[in-house]
Amino acid sequence: MRVRVVRFWDEVAKLVRFRQAASVGIFKGDAGVGAPGAPAMRRDKNVTSWFMTCIRLCLYTIDALSLRAAVAEATRSNYDLVVFDRYIYDELANLNLKNPAVRVYVRAILAFAPRPHISYLLDADPVEARARKPEYPIEFLHVNRKTYLDLSCLIGGVNVIPPMPVEEVKREIGKCGAVLFSGKDREYVA
Repeated sequence: MRVRVVRFWDEVAKLVRFRQAASVGIFKGDAGVGAPGAPAMRRDKNVTSWFMTCIRLCLYTIDALSLRAAVAEATRSNYDLVVFDRYIYDELANLNLKNPAVRVYVRAILAFAPRPHISYLLDADPVEARARKPEYPIEFLHVNRKTYLDLSCLIGGVNVIPPMPVEEVKREIGKCGAVLFSGKDREYVA
């Protein structure tokens, strides 16, 4: 099979340098990725002011437009399978779904963004995730996890893989993905 991986932050998301500069320059967050021996204190998706929410809505709209173009290109390609390492859902999970205006926005983006043939949410225990990759406060990780799970219900059809060892996660993905190859010419997944 010819497989193509589309890396969301490298090929779909726009204004990435601006976002990184804002995280470090304006919000005084650490650059890069945290590791067990070298924790980072990121200040980006965990900044929840109304002003940042407005900026996010604009950025996520731009990213949704870019995603449509990336999916269109993928479906015209010669690849049998296109895998998006992340999807617009990853960004929408940074929004406050309790806010009615935000829910209207999320539904509009979900209606606009192409729906993958199969989607996975690899759930993670916040405490274990923070131990493995210390970047955000544990309280934020708990809220973000709940938002991801709530969003997956709103989207519908997302295969939620519960926290478990890597080999078991691979098996679960295999079970869900088996339906993917039921005779269609090209597929894309997120």
